[in-house]
Amino acid sequence: MDELEKKALEYHSMGGVAGKLSVVPTKPCKSAEDLSLAYTPGVAKPVLKIEEDEDNAYRYTNKGNLVAVISNGTAILGLGDRGALASKPVMEGKGVLFKRFADIDVFDIEVDEKDPDRLIEIVKAIAPTFGGINLEDIKGPECFRIERKLIEECDIPVFHDDQHGTAIIASAGLMNAAEVAGKRLEDLRVVVSGAGAAGISCARMFTLIGVRRENIIMLDSKGVIYEGREGLTEEKEEFATSYSVRTLREAMKGADVFMGLSKPNVVDGEMLLSMNKSPIVFAMANPDPEITYEKAIATRDDIIMATGRSDYPNQINNVLGFPFIFRGALDTGAKKITENMKLAAAKALAELAKEPVSEVVSKAYGGQQFSFGRNYIVPKPFDPRVIEYEAVAVARQACLDGVATRPIEDFEAYRLALKKRMEKYWD
Repeated sequence: MDELEKKALEYHSMGGVAGKLSVVPTKPCKSAEDLSLAYTPGVAKPVLKIEEDEDNAYRYTNKGNLVAVISNGTAILGLGDRGALASKPVMEGKGVLFKRFADIDVFDIEVDEKDPDRLIEIVKAIAPTFGGINLEDIKGPECFRIERKLIEECDIPVFHDDQHGTAIIASAGLMNAAEVAGKRLEDLRVVVSGAGAAGISCARMFTLIGVRRENIIMLDSKGVIYEGREGLTEEKEEFATSYSVRTLREAMKGADVFMGLSKPNVVDGEMLLSMNKSPIVFAMANPDPEITYEKAIATRDDIIMATGRSDYPNQINNVLGFPFIFRGALDTGAKKITENMKLAAAKALAELAKEPVSEVVSKAYGGQQFSFGRNYIVPKPFDPRVIEYEAVAVARQACLDGVATRPIEDFEAYRLALKKRMEKYWD
C-alpha cells in the first residue's frame, strides 16, 4: 500500500463515521411542539400549499438548494466502468465540494442501470425532488443523448460535468493563455487529443470563445477524425477535419494549442518542438498527463503549460465550475443552464485570474505568491472571490437569457449576500 492509498483510505474511514457526507436538520426538533410541526400533523400544511402551487416547494422544502449528483459508474474519473456502487466515493466527493465552495446540499445517487433510455426514465422520475441535476462519470457517447434528453424533459437545470466542467475551466485558461502568448483566439490552430465527453465539449466551447472550427484537429484512439472517415458518431462528425494529417505527430506541426484529454505519454519532446512559438499545452490525462510537466518545461522555455493536477501550476480543476454555476442557476430558479451561462462562467474566471491574489489564497497554498502570467492563467479554487465573480455572472446571464423564474434585480446585493453566506467556510 503506497502512501497516497493509505492516507486516502484513512480519510474516508476516520472519525468512526464512514464516508464524507451526512444529513443535518435545519430546523429545531427538541420538543413535542417541534415534532408536531416537523412531522404530523403540521407537515400537512405545506403539503397542501405545494399541491396548490408547485413553486411553493421552493418556499417550504429544501428543493431550491438541493442538487442530485447522479452516476451509473460507467466512466469513473480515469478508471473506466467500475460499477454504480464503486462510483459512490466520487459522488460523495462532489457533494463535499458543492457544500464547501457554494453551500449547496447534495444527495448522491448511484444508479445500477447502463441502458441509456432506462437511465433517462429513472432520473426524470426523481427530478421533482431537486433544484438541479449534476450527471457524473457516465460514458460516451451515451452521455450526450442522456443529458440532451433530460434537458428537454426536465424543468430544472441538468448539467453533465464531465462534458462541460473541464470545457468551461479550460476555456477560461485558453483565453488568458492566448493573451499571455500574444495570440488571437481566431488565429489559434488547436489539436484536441481525445474525443470523449470532455474532448467534444472542450472543442465546442473553444468555438464559442472565438476559435475557428476549421482550425481544430481532433483525434480519437484511431487517429485524426477526418472528413469521410467511416464509423464516426454524430459528435465526432461535427469536428471532422479537411486537413490531410492522420496522426498526432503530423497534427502537432505548427499547432498553437494542444488540448489533451486522452492518455499518458502520447506527446514527446519532438512533437512539442514542432509546435509554434509560445505553445499552449493543456495535458489533462489524470493522474499522468500526455506529457509530464517536467519534460514539457525542459523542452520549451516558452511553453504555457496546464494539467489536471494540483501539484503543478495552472490546474484545470472542475471545482472552479460546477458549484458556482449551480449556485447562480439555483438562485435564479433557472430552468436550464444555457450555453451563454457557461460562457459567462468562463469569462468570469478569466477575469478573476487577472486580479491581485489575496493572502487568503497564498496561505491556502503554503505561502506561494501568484500573479497573472504563464504560471497563473486560472484562479485557485480556494480564492473566496470565485463565487462572487462566477455565480453572479451565471445568475445575470440566466436573467438575460430568459430562463430565470426568480430573476435577480440587485446584483450587487446578491454578490454581498453570497460573500456573507460563505464567510463560515473561510473563517
